[in-house]
Amino acid sequence: MTLSRHDIHFHDKKIALLEAGPRKECDHVPDSYSNRVSSISPGSATLLSSFGAWDHVCSLRLKPFRRMQVWDACSEAMIVFEKDDLDDMGYIVENDVIMSALTKQLDAVADRVEVFYRSRAVGYTWPLPSHSCDTSPWVQIELADGRRLQTKLLIGADGHNSVVRKEAEIKNIEHRYDQSAVVATLHLSEATDNNVAWQRFLPTGPIALLPLSDTASSLVWSTSHEHASELLGMDEESFVDSINSAFWSNVNHSDFIDTAGAMFRSAISLLKPSGTAVRQLPPSVAKVDPGSRAMFPLGMGHATEYVQHRVALIGDAAHRVHPLAGQGVNLGFGDIACLAHHLSAAAFNGSDLGSLKHLLKFETERQRHNVSLIAAVDVLKRLYSTRLAPLVLLRTWGLQATNALPPVKEQIMAFASK
Repeated sequence: MTLSRHDIHFHDKKIALLEAGPRKECDHVPDSYSNRVSSISPGSATLLSSFGAWDHVCSLRLKPFRRMQVWDACSEAMIVFEKDDLDDMGYIVENDVIMSALTKQLDAVADRVEVFYRSRAVGYTWPLPSHSCDTSPWVQIELADGRRLQTKLLIGADGHNSVVRKEAEIKNIEHRYDQSAVVATLHLSEATDNNVAWQRFLPTGPIALLPLSDTASSLVWSTSHEHASELLGMDEESFVDSINSAFWSNVNHSDFIDTAGAMFRSAISLLKPSGTAVRQLPPSVAKVDPGSRAMFPLGMGHATEYVQHRVALIGDAAHRVHPLAGQGVNLGFGDIACLAHHLSAAAFNGSDLGSLKHLLKFETERQRHNVSLIAAVDVLKRLYSTRLAPLVLLRTWGLQATNALPPVKEQIMAFASK
């Protein structure tokens, strides 16, 4: 909500932010990288720029990437995303850096935004809908320390286990995947430009290598819970060998699929010679940062409603997605931009910010975008979690065909860059 500083329509509004954790701020970054990073889209970077936070991110640490290569472990099929003008496709940023930048901007609007650090809401009292005889327009919030707050609009941005969503009795469609993500900070065997985001679909789940610097990358490996536990318990040499093997090994290939894929690829090159992209080899990993390995379970979720009378859900409180597309945080930033836009219009018109009239416009716009992406990611996850030859062949041809059609790839990139 730091957008209020730059939007004249919010000049008379007061905002309270409840933050369960301590204040996080740093003017310089530590030598070691955090193992929790996000892929920030150009659209999200634009949002952060609009209220000054992106400048602070740039002054700390980020790594742009200009190409993305995705390929199948069961065939030679791959797809490459890159922009003709060599613009950045996105940025890998540590979550701590983003938090520091946001904290700095919150300090700049302390006259309008009061942050309650280490605070916890323990109770909510909801006003009756606007068509009732109830005259109180306030949501009452009770904090653990006994303080009480009231607001005409409560925004739930409290994660996929959102208490706001549960207290508002908004249903959530959830599915727990049979996977956990293993994250770690890795050091490469040799220095490289390292401006490519790599992802390979293994039968057990996707593995991604995201650039942090010319010599370091961040690992996100989605795999079975059992395998994830094994990876966490391995000695460093075995862990590094497992990563390199996951990116380089062709043990899951079959002669039938390779031959059928090669024939299809040759046919495409005859029809559209310029439609193929050059395959690059991923960098080799040499070692892992001590203590950087961690794992967390994966799931999919979507709230049946994003809004109710005087309540709006954003980010993981409204939706949860598999990390294979790297879009989780960008969906959340998209929610913020959209909600701020509709609240600004309501404030300009002198409307009640907690009214369903404009909140429903936000819900419609965001659900239209988010549901399609979450569904597509879920289908991809399931499609690539099998070794069945007919499905492997279908996805091989599909990936090859998509890679040969620049307009289709441009549409995918445009959708993901929002």
